[in-house]
Amino acid sequence: MRIAKITAATVTTAALALGLAACGSGGSAEQPPSSSPSAAASGPKFAGKTLSVWRLGNSNPAAATYMEELNAEFTKQTGAQVKLEWIPWPQVADKFAAAATGTGPDVTEIGNDQVPMWQSQDALTPITDIAREGDRSQIPQNLYGYETVDNEIYAVPWGAGARAVLYRKDWFEDLKIEVPQTWDDLVAAAKKIQAEKKGVDGFAFNGGSDANHLLAAFAWSEGGEYAVKEGDKWVGKLTEPGFQKGFETYTGLVTTGLSNKANLTHDTTHIRTRFANDKVAMYLTAAWDLSGIEEESKGKLKGDKIGFFPLPAKTGGVAPSFFGGNDIALWGTTQQAELGKEYIKLATSKTWADRYAKEGGLLPVYPDTLQAMNEDPAQGAFAQAFAKAKAFPADPNWSEADATKAVLQNAARAVIEGKKDTTTALADANKELEEILNQ
Repeated sequence: MRIAKITAATVTTAALALGLAACGSGGSAEQPPSSSPSAAASGPKFAGKTLSVWRLGNSNPAAATYMEELNAEFTKQTGAQVKLEWIPWPQVADKFAAAATGTGPDVTEIGNDQVPMWQSQDALTPITDIAREGDRSQIPQNLYGYETVDNEIYAVPWGAGARAVLYRKDWFEDLKIEVPQTWDDLVAAAKKIQAEKKGVDGFAFNGGSDANHLLAAFAWSEGGEYAVKEGDKWVGKLTEPGFQKGFETYTGLVTTGLSNKANLTHDTTHIRTRFANDKVAMYLTAAWDLSGIEEESKGKLKGDKIGFFPLPAKTGGVAPSFFGGNDIALWGTTQQAELGKEYIKLATSKTWADRYAKEGGLLPVYPDTLQAMNEDPAQGAFAQAFAKAKAFPADPNWSEADATKAVLQNAARAVIEGKKDTTTALADANKELEEILNQ
């Protein structure tokens, strides 16, 4: 496996806050879906062609409509048809692994933190020539941290992801609970709800595949880090005071009774289902869960009964959110690179990228559209969290530590189940994390 060197494009709090604020539209008019004359002129050239496209997750009405309209516009401009396939999240890793050694799509949606890993396996084709042209020149450079490897760009940011606390607004109103502004407020709210509603998680512990989104918020807010690059080597920081304090807050969700010990391995998908069935009062997630909750609750939970607020840091203010997001990339084995690039150019033009984000529960990557969301009651919580967003270690092997071997999840379970104390669990995890990142 070829391991490539990641460029030093670290996503910091200051860079995000300043970069997004500074890159406004400059008064320029919004471009039509594709401002590239080559796309419109190339219709006859691609007539009769079919492009294979993967979208990740499960479709929903809004996403289905978006893709139908995007693909219709693509066909209108190029003459080519689109074969669209939705890949459920639990199957994504296996599908990508199989495609990396066999036949994959031409174009795929991809998590931004997954780009370094799949690039290292030659599963992605560089698209540097189109990544910063046209509308895409407005996307802040610091959003290309995961996507840039050895000075080549392998994906274009499509929609940004930040997390906020989803809560039962109706329960808060019934029990006369104010929206938490501090961590102590949140704990008090959780306990009050649990006193009135038996068997409910006041604030749900996430110990599944996306557990680090929650743990990171606690650790980063205490000044902790997972690992830092020193020269050519990753050095783990899990045993340092900041990370340890955040880890103790994380495991404390269970040990202090805010979350049920029976649900230690649940990820956001499982928590969402419990939330929809009146078993969770609050949990950290993103807006894309709303459609699933409405469906799973049979229409009972929507709009006026649920809402979001930024996760308060235990030390005060808003806790940093994971700097996540979805990109769009050209697969490494595609035989239709030119056509695939035309699709990426259309999908990431301002009109279509803004729609992708807004209709998919993500934050837009175009700065002027994002800034407008600060004043949106529904999206303001995410915009605030995104302003303090941080990224996991930008290393191809991070996914192995995060999901495959679940290093931190296992450490947390060991502490909660009384098998290790915090110091021992984090020392063991730190050693394993360094071994994985430095392979």
